[in-house]
Amino acid sequence: MKLNKKQKRTIIISSILILISLIVWQSFGGEIFTKTEILIEKNDEMLGTSYKEWKDQFVLGLDYTLAFIGLVVSVTVLFLWRLKTSTK
Repeated sequence: MKLNKKQKRTIIISSILILISLIVWQSFGGEIFTKTEILIEKNDEMLGTSYKEWKDQFVLGLDYTLAFIGLVVSVTVLFLWRLKTSTK
């Protein structure tokens, strides 16, 4: 199958979006599941003890990243099909 210029541009843009989403996922720590809170350990200086506490923080996971990649691939396939040239 020979691709025209618009189809090539669509594939390049979708590849860049997928690469950026994977880089963003890795910058959030490469977690598998998305988290909205993280467990942190704090030290009480008065008593000399440590305790754990939940902190509100969003951590992007692979689940949301793969959903976004699936959406990008679906839209790309739709655009490639719509931009095809007839060979008649």
